Amino acid sequence: MYRIVVGPGDLAASRFGIAPLIEVHSALGVVAGRMPVGPLGPWVERVRPAYREVAGDPALRALAFLRRPHGYMADFVVPPPARPNLTVADQLVTVRSTPLDQARREIARNLEGLPEPEAAVREVLDAPDVVERLAAGLERAWRALLEPDWAVLRSILERDIVHRAGRLAAYGWAAALDGLSRQVRWRDGVIEADIHADATYRLGGAGLTFVPVVFSELGAALEQDWPNTLMYRARGVAALWESREPRDEDALAKLVGRTRADLLRLLAEPATTTWLSARLRMSVGGIGDHLAVLRGCGLVTRERSGRSVLYRRTAVGDVLAGTD
Repeated sequence: MYRIVVGPGDLAASRFGIAPLIEVHSALGVVAGRMPVGPLGPWVERVRPAYREVAGDPALRALAFLRRPHGYMADFVVPPPARPNLTVADQLVTVRSTPLDQARREIARNLEGLPEPEAAVREVLDAPDVVERLAAGLERAWRALLEPDWAVLRSILERDIVHRAGRLAAYGWAAALDGLSRQVRWRDGVIEADIHADATYRLGGAGLTFVPVVFSELGAALEQDWPNTLMYRARGVAALWESREPRDEDALAKLVGRTRADLLRLLAEPATTTWLSARLRMSVGGIGDHLAVLRGCGLVTRERSGRSVLYRRTAVGDVLAGTD
C-alpha cells in the first residue's frame, strides 16, 4: 500500500492534467494483450484491424514489451503532464529531447525482472538512435489507435477533471477521492492507495497531480523525477462503447423529445458536444442544434474550460430532468 501524507499547503498546490502519451502507451499495452482489457473490450475489437497493420513494427513491439501492469517503466517514453492542455506533439518533443545516457539507464531499469526480449526488440533497445525509434513508434501507435477517437477521449478526461477538481476545491481531499477508485481511501490526513508496493511518501507542500486516464487503472509516480502523480481511470469510460438501447417513452421525452430528454439526463454533469455526440451516436452538429434549443429555453448553460466548451444543466433543467 502507498501512504501519501498530505500537509497544509498541498491542497492549494494540487492540480489536474492530461498526459496523451500515457494513454498511447497504455492503449498499446491493452490491445497487445500485456494489460487487462477491463471495460475496454468493445474498443479493442474495433481497433484490432488498425493494430494488426502496425503490430509488426519492431519499435511498437519494443514499447509493448516495456509496458508492465506493475513496476517501473522508462520515464522518458511516458512523460508527465508538465502543463495544462498538452498535446501529443508537445510530449513527443519531450521524448525526442531525452539524452541517450538517460534513456539507456531507464531502459535497463525497466528491463529488470522481465524475460529476455526477442531479437527484433533487443535491436531497437540497443540501437544508438533508440530514443528516436521509440518516439517514432509512439507516434505511429498514436495515429493508428487513438488519433481517430482523441476528441472524444479528451472530452471524457476533461469532463472528469471538471467534476473532481470542483469537488477538491469546494470540499477538500475526502470529497475529491470519493469514488475515484475502490483502491483509494482518505484516512486522517493520508491518502491510502492499494498499489503493489509498501511505502510512505510526504508531499511536502508540492501537492499532487491527478491524471485521469482511459486505458489503465490506478497508478502513481512518487519516487522519480516526476511531479507527485496519481493516475486513475476516468469516469464514464465504459459508456463510450456501449450500445445505445432504445428506451420506453416517458413524460420528459413526450414534453421535449427523446434526444433532448437524453441530453438533459446526461448533463447531470458538465460535458462537451463531442462527448455527448459519442454517447448518443449522433453528429456533433445535431447535438449542437438540440443544445441550442435547450439553452434558449434556459435549461442548459455553457462555459469554456481550456480548449473545450462544457454544457451543464441549469437549476430549471435539474428540476425538469427529475420529473420521471
